Amino acid sequence: MLRFKNLGSGSAGNATLVEARCGTLVSRLLIDCGLSVKELSRRLAMADLSLEDLDAVFITHEHADHIGHTQQLAKRSALQVWMSKGTALASGVLDWGLPSEQLQFVKDGQTLSLGSLQLQPFTVPHDAREPLQLRCSDGATSLGVVTDLGHGSDHVVQALKDCQALLLECNHDSDLLAQSAYPIFLKKRIAGPLGHLSNHESAQLASALCHDGLNLLVAAHLSERNNRPELAQMVLSAAIGCSAEEIPVADPLLGTPWYTVH
Repeated sequence: MLRFKNLGSGSAGNATLVEARCGTLVSRLLIDCGLSVKELSRRLAMADLSLEDLDAVFITHEHADHIGHTQQLAKRSALQVWMSKGTALASGVLDWGLPSEQLQFVKDGQTLSLGSLQLQPFTVPHDAREPLQLRCSDGATSLGVVTDLGHGSDHVVQALKDCQALLLECNHDSDLLAQSAYPIFLKKRIAGPLGHLSNHESAQLASALCHDGLNLLVAAHLSERNNRPELAQMVLSAAIGCSAEEIPVADPLLGTPWYTVH
């Protein structure tokens, strides 16, 4: 059985928990650690879990809302930390003093095993040194986690093909971003091909990934200033042919409930 729970999604800090069960074997991966250890522990406790229940942490890229508290977590828990070499170089991870066996470098196209979890990292177009997003599987079903990218490249589509569930970035509404008080350079960065997905770009990617077996699409990484949940739900639901109410939205502070991937 494969299930996941987002613990927080947005500029205030990102973290997603993925769990696979096979008989008595339970494997849990934390994707990103943009939350303080204290806050992460609090949100895990709300799911009846603790830091000791985690098996590893996968960092997607070096931006602070994704990697910000990983050093603290790694030194406190001794968890294995997985990331690309580019992310490590860009973030100064090599200066953290972690044992070599605790820091593991991964790359696009590699297949990783974590107990009953199989993981396939893939590169995405984003303004980071070597950003990776992740496909997670228990061998029967697959979840695609893709929360920071500037556009849905052919490589991204291929990496996420035939997933039963997606946690997908819907960062901004283009009109709200254009009308915002953000400086021009920031607007261009966000809306550019290495920035973040607009609602309509997310919908285009969702449409490209839509198939009969896709039964869960969760909108994530919504901008608090330049988006609204109902706008993301409207365009995503139209793209995959469901009602807006069937598109859950990850809350910046509360994340999501547990979702089982069927």
